Amino acid sequence: MKINLQRAITSLTGALDFVGIDEVHHGKRTALMAVSIAEEMGWSPVRCEEMLYAGMLHDCGVSRTKEHRAITAMLEWDGAEEHCLRGEQYLLACPPLARFSTVVRWHHTRWEKLLLQDIDPERRREANLIFLADRADVLLAPYFVGATLKNEILWEYPAIVERLVGLAGTLFCPELVAAFQRAASRESFWLAMDPAYIEDEVEGYLARSAPVELDTAEALAVAGLFARTVDAKSAYTLEHSTRVARIARHLAEVSGISGEHLDELEIAGLLHDLGKLRVPEEIIDKPGALTREERAFVMRHSYDTGRLLSKLFPNMRIADWAAMHHENLLGTGYPFHRQARVIPREARLIAVADIFQALAQERPYRGHMGKAEVMSRLEGLRDQGRIDPEVVGLLHDNLDACYALAVE
Repeated sequence: MKINLQRAITSLTGALDFVGIDEVHHGKRTALMAVSIAEEMGWSPVRCEEMLYAGMLHDCGVSRTKEHRAITAMLEWDGAEEHCLRGEQYLLACPPLARFSTVVRWHHTRWEKLLLQDIDPERRREANLIFLADRADVLLAPYFVGATLKNEILWEYPAIVERLVGLAGTLFCPELVAAFQRAASRESFWLAMDPAYIEDEVEGYLARSAPVELDTAEALAVAGLFARTVDAKSAYTLEHSTRVARIARHLAEVSGISGEHLDELEIAGLLHDLGKLRVPEEIIDKPGALTREERAFVMRHSYDTGRLLSKLFPNMRIADWAAMHHENLLGTGYPFHRQARVIPREARLIAVADIFQALAQERPYRGHMGKAEVMSRLEGLRDQGRIDPEVVGLLHDNLDACYALAVE
């Protein structure tokens, strides 16, 4: 199995955009601004390309909507360092992206404080470059109306530049600010941030990059990074995706599936809830019944998952398996209402693993369940014709092992 590293990064950025709900493309805009400033600094093409990816990854530690709003509502926020530390941890655990960990760790630290840290001077400047581009996008945010950049930006951007120039030497490296001032003096710098063009701008850079392919182990590591970001959305879902993936893989293995097929299934399990990044944590953590509007947020997550993964895994089955984890054999599941005959075995495995782990895990509306009660619930769903009886049988025969994977 081979996947493209650049596509993996842009897919993660697309998922992270969901956290903002109404505020989208923050990661891509930060990345493009960072590249423009790096080019003004005269950095090498390779280093500029790295800044594109660092900009798209800089908020990989942000899962919660409230945190995203706080970070993007003001130039400085006392709680900003927490997501930097999480992002560093996630990236260090993902070898293909570990090189960005230092930049992400320090991307909300003032320049005057960065100078006191024992950091490689190049990484120090790169972290501060991402901070500068990130804050420039925060100041740009009021000029968006839905999916449109207001024309007023063409005569009001000098005020944004002036404000950031005034922070040279304190928040930002003076040389970086000077390069930003030169880049931002062009109308094209701001107009490229229009939502109508942002995807094309990113694609333009990707087209000039030499593709980097990840092998299966590296693809699993990237999927693990995605899963950690999703599961951090709520204290009630910590490790949910990782555990679902392990249970699904175990059931698949004892059923006779082997080799790369197992790896693909594990990746689909790791990523099955990627679309939940769009769901506000107030909904996920709500102890009572959901409203119609809240249920609509939840019900679209599997469709969003499929759309994101189809870009990362083109011509592969992973996106379909993950997107169908809320389908059922009666044809009344969501979002596709698939009939039993077209629901693949892999999606059935993930669906059962998902229900099993969720029941075994504490949730805001109930405590966790013991394995006998979980098994009883699954057998009830089997008897209703909703989930695959063969998979339920596998689970019954491997109950102790699967329950350990769900909770230990």
